[in-house]
Amino acid sequence: MEAAYYQKLRDDKVQCLLCPHECRISAGNFGICKVRENQGGTLIAPTFERACAVRFDPIEKKPLYHFFPGGQILSLGTVGCNLSCRYCQNWEISQCCSKDYSYLKPLPVAEAIRMTGDRPDNIGVAYTYNEPTVFFEFMLVLARKVKEAGMWNVAVTNGFINPKPLEELLDYLDAFNVDLKGFTDEFYRRVAGASLAPVLASIRAIRQSGKHLELTNLVVTGLNDGEGPFEEMVKWIAGELGPATPLHLSRYFPDYKMDATSTPVTTLLKLHEIAQKHLHYVYLGNVETATGRKTICPSCQSVLIDRNGYMTYKTGLDPKGNCRKCGEAVIKNV
Repeated sequence: MEAAYYQKLRDDKVQCLLCPHECRISAGNFGICKVRENQGGTLIAPTFERACAVRFDPIEKKPLYHFFPGGQILSLGTVGCNLSCRYCQNWEISQCCSKDYSYLKPLPVAEAIRMTGDRPDNIGVAYTYNEPTVFFEFMLVLARKVKEAGMWNVAVTNGFINPKPLEELLDYLDAFNVDLKGFTDEFYRRVAGASLAPVLASIRAIRQSGKHLELTNLVVTGLNDGEGPFEEMVKWIAGELGPATPLHLSRYFPDYKMDATSTPVTTLLKLHEIAQKHLHYVYLGNVETATGRKTICPSCQSVLIDRNGYMTYKTGLDPKGNCRKCGEAVIKNV
C-alpha cells in the first residue's frame, strides 16, 4: 500500500513525513524504521494488513490501569520501530526489517474486525507490541472500522510522530499509553536515536484532545534513574498534564545491546516515592510490591482496585468509577 505521508524528491528519492526523522530514502531502500520502503519513487507501507502477533490481552498489560480496568482487548503488532533503543525489550520484531522477517502473516481488516467479536468482554483493538506509528495506514484504516463497530482503539506508542499524522489518528483513537523514556534530549539521542521535544509535543496534543492518556517510564540502571531528572519529569507531568495522569514505572532487565545490571528494586521504590509527591496514581508494573499495582483514592486512601498479576478486583469503585467511600471521581471508562 502507498504510504500516506511523504513527498517525492529528485532522482526517485522520497522524504517520509510520518515522524520527526523525516528520512530521505533512495529507491530500493528503507527509512530508519526499516519498514517504509521507496519502491521506484513511491513510498510503500509493506506491513499493511499484515501482523506477526495477534491475541487477546488484559487491558492492564498495555499497561492501561484507568481505561476499562479488567477488560480484554484484541492486540496486534507488525514489525519495525522508528527508535533504536539500546535496551529494547522486543528487539526481535522492532529492530528488524520487514523484508527479512518471515513470520508476518496476512491480517485483512475485515478479519481483524471479525476477531473483535470472538470474546464478549473484548473492548476493541490495541495497536501494540512494536511501534504502531510505523504501520500508520493499517492502524488508521482498522481504527475507523473499529469505531464504526462501536468499539475502542488503544495505541501503545513511543510518541515520536509528526503533528499532522497524530492529529489524523486522534479522530479515531481513544486511549494512549506513551513511553516517556527519559527527560533529557541527551538520553534520547544517545540511547534511543531520537529527540525528546517531539515526544513531549505528542503527549501534550493527546492530553489537549481529551483522549485517555497514561505514561510509562522504563527505569534503566545508570541512564535515567537519577532522582533529580526524574523529579523534573514528574513535575512536568503534573504541571502540563495534570496530577491525575497515571504513571507506570517499569524495571529494566539486560537485553539487546545493553548488559548493565537490572534496575535495583530499591531504586524503583525511591522513584515511586518521589513520583507520589506530585502525582495521584503511580504504579510499579513489573515489580512485586505490596501496593505498587493498587489504585488508591487520592482523597481518602481507600483501595479502589486491587491487582494480582492480571487479575483485577474493583472492590472500591462504584459503577460510575467513583470511590465508594468518599465519592472521588477516579476512572471515567469502567
